[in-house]
Amino acid sequence: MQRQARRAAQGGPLCKRRNTAMRPFRSNPPGSPGNRPSALLRLLAVAPLRRVAAPTIRPVAGAAWPQGKFITGSNVRRAFIIFVSLSLLGIVTVAIALLCGSSGCFTSAAQADIFWQLRLPRALAAFAVGGLLALAGALMQLLLRNPLADPYVLGVSGGAAAGALGMMWLTPAGMAVAGVQLTMHVGALAGALFAVGLLFGLARGALLRLSPMAFGAAPGVRLILTGVMIASGFGALITLILSTAPDAQLRGMVFWLMGDLENSQWYGLAWAVLGLVSVWAVANAARLNVLAHGDATAQLLGVRVVPLRTAAILIASLATAAAVSVAGTIGFVGLVVPHALRLAVGNDQRLLLPASALAGGIALCLADLLARTVIAPIQLPVGVITALIGVPVFLVLLARGRA
Repeated sequence: MQRQARRAAQGGPLCKRRNTAMRPFRSNPPGSPGNRPSALLRLLAVAPLRRVAAPTIRPVAGAAWPQGKFITGSNVRRAFIIFVSLSLLGIVTVAIALLCGSSGCFTSAAQADIFWQLRLPRALAAFAVGGLLALAGALMQLLLRNPLADPYVLGVSGGAAAGALGMMWLTPAGMAVAGVQLTMHVGALAGALFAVGLLFGLARGALLRLSPMAFGAAPGVRLILTGVMIASGFGALITLILSTAPDAQLRGMVFWLMGDLENSQWYGLAWAVLGLVSVWAVANAARLNVLAHGDATAQLLGVRVVPLRTAAILIASLATAAAVSVAGTIGFVGLVVPHALRLAVGNDQRLLLPASALAGGIALCLADLLARTVIAPIQLPVGVITALIGVPVFLVLLARGRA
């Protein structure tokens, strides 16, 4: 059992044979009379264990996730190289985003105000928001066991959008721009937290229920359906706000819905939440590896499934809430980035989760740079760029049968 726990924590197969559940009862040498359990023992212990463990303790080759290399032994150097490479690429990406923009590249001291007041907050916000979305997407795909899950699947983005647009709709016309931005961010954060509370209240039964089989999706389906209904309700409210909003506010509302990093003064909140979420993900990555084999298997190996799953969904929802409150709804970062990394580095959560945070920040920084420069001096919503790039990339992964 300890060997199985170590294998599961490392993301590898639990065992090589299906009859591993019988091994704890074989204390005598093979062939001896005491090696055959009695009828009463078989009835009271072996049969129930087979019903619970036989569907779960099996090779991971039958899972739906792509298989890759895991951090064991010689792969420690490979993991170190991946982290260093992503960190250096992130530094280079942020530097390019600071130097170039819709007004050209930084060439003189006269553009120092543009550098410090516009480009620096936007680049930092883009990196933090991208990291939050990619990390939340990786957690959602693991917890819901659904390859199409993304950070917005539970309706958190709908609550944030409804809160932000509602505050913009209620804001007086004569208020200063800074006041409008502050109320919009506060409304988005409040709406996202309200959606999280609504989700946990409605899907409490799904969170407290264990899936009876490995890779079972019953709790995940219940959560997804609850999130879809919450998102539909907030979508109706958003449509109502857009239908009754004044023409002067309508353009700003539409830009925010498509994902906009232009007013990104709250990047400090995004970075604080990113640090908190990353620390939690790294600390619990080994238990999440075990949870990926199924609720029953994780419970047998000593993992407290319900508290871990509840905490992970709460962490992913808070990360989504922080990202949406800062930059609006930006799609495809939380869906495509975890898939691409899973194909490249494998499904070990100790490597996948922190790598997703770095790669998501890099991806959104590059997308924001394109949004500012592709038709300069006009700036596009960054959500348009992520959709234009993410759709063909994901279709290519699907066509190759690896997504």
